[in-house]
Amino acid sequence: MSSKPLIYDGSNYFRQRLILATLSGRSVKINRIRSDDDDPGLREFEASFIRLLDKVTNGSRIEVNEAGTGVLYQPGLLLGGNLDHDCNVQRGIGYYLEALICLAPFCKKPIKAVLRGVTSNQMDPSVDVIKSVSIEVLKKFGIDEGLELTVSKRGSPPHGGGEVTFCCPIKRNLRPIKHLKAGKVKKIRGVAFSTRVSPAFVNRMVDGARSVLNNFLTDIYIYTDHMKGPKSGRSPGFGITLYAETTQGTTYSAEAMSNRAGQEITVPEDLGKKAAQLLMEEIYRGGSIDSRHQSLALLFMALGQTDVSKLQTGPLSPYTIQFLRHMRDFLQVMFKVEADRSEEDDDTDETVPRTGGDKVLLTCVGVGFSNLSKTIT
Repeated sequence: MSSKPLIYDGSNYFRQRLILATLSGRSVKINRIRSDDDDPGLREFEASFIRLLDKVTNGSRIEVNEAGTGVLYQPGLLLGGNLDHDCNVQRGIGYYLEALICLAPFCKKPIKAVLRGVTSNQMDPSVDVIKSVSIEVLKKFGIDEGLELTVSKRGSPPHGGGEVTFCCPIKRNLRPIKHLKAGKVKKIRGVAFSTRVSPAFVNRMVDGARSVLNNFLTDIYIYTDHMKGPKSGRSPGFGITLYAETTQGTTYSAEAMSNRAGQEITVPEDLGKKAAQLLMEEIYRGGSIDSRHQSLALLFMALGQTDVSKLQTGPLSPYTIQFLRHMRDFLQVMFKVEADRSEEDDDTDETVPRTGGDKVLLTCVGVGFSNLSKTIT
């Protein structure tokens, strides 16, 4: 690999760049981070993310200029092991967990990370989505034994107070995948939670979600999780996460979270309906991967063995499109992207209904990325 750092401008896709730099071993320099803002430079949550990367790796060199508008990152070796990190409350724990999930299988030691902060907010994936969907994506690539996420405390914005434990084994190689059919939705599950508010709120959210979902399916079960005392964090809040499982093992997810204290009051029934409608949108997009997890699946496809991997997705999100560009820069991997015409061919038969939006077929050959720290047994 070239020792010359890759140079980027701006604060967008900050995590993507640092994750791929760590995996590829390439240095990266990011300039002009919010240089035109009234408050220029890195935010607290980005500085916290850099500190987390420093804990996961050994020998990383990180230089930030005085104004905070420039970062030079020279990655070290992925170490793993036991971690303890207080996440910044400006972003959810999901912001940090998404990065850990990308890096954990390639560490020297299995990761056991305790993260504290906000477990659910309106911006990042909640710990429930990561537990029910992200973990399932990892299992498709052969990462399963010892993989778990435990939520011991919940924390709502703005003060957080939640705590989760993430355990992930290490793998020498990832297996290639071929997922070309999403299947039909067979059941819907979910979690409605509340912290420091009336316990009736969770049941009202479930009623709101069911008022939409009962029109389509009977196999619906939404768990209620009302946290009390020290386990409920430091701020009032409530939210609901829904996920739909298909006959082919695909899981789609959607969630909704209440406004923080001091903002406009959120009605629990409306929140449940909103989450159900977002889940319907996600099912309409279709594909054999949830739209929020497209980039995770594509990263593991690219890092897999030198074999062909194929994946059918719904329309690519802007985040995924930029991730594909970054993978070309850091890993020299390019995907073959084509519209999936198989369903259009089926449309000639009027008995076969069209399922959702336009589908995309992504194909790549893995780079044969190997975790040399993992001994062959």
